[in-house]
Amino acid sequence: MVSRMFRMETEVDKERRDLLRARLRETNTAASPVISALRGTPAEREVPLHVWLLDDSGELAGGLVGHTWAGWLHVTYLWVDVRHRGAGLGSRLLDEAERVAREERGCAAVRLETWDFQAPEFYKQHGYEVVCVIPDYPPGITEYTLTKRFS
Repeated sequence: MVSRMFRMETEVDKERRDLLRARLRETNTAASPVISALRGTPAEREVPLHVWLLDDSGELAGGLVGHTWAGWLHVTYLWVDVRHRGAGLGSRLLDEAERVAREERGCAAVRLETWDFQAPEFYKQHGYEVVCVIPDYPPGITEYTLTKRFS
């Protein structure tokens, strides 16, 4: 007989988190031939991809932090110091990350998220397409997910 009584808990539990992640991974592997085919290949691992711009004094002028996984580049952060904005540094960072992802890691596409007050137009100018819009995330702000396929 299966018990129908459950207790809910809300505390942070790293051991349970890891167990849940492992079980979800097993479920996803069994349910998806695509995910199953990734298992045991280099493409299954997230590999960090960082690009840094330093000024003449060695100070951080800008950077891009992301990772590649399953043939995709995911840009997590792209930032340029306000003193250097408008000089094309954001474009240089993005171009270099895309080049590494495409030429050195065999990626076919890139994805990222940005807020309405950040850079959706910048990314559109670089060939990105909006694939998701989430209004009020967080309240008063719109989040965009954009993608770009490499040709």
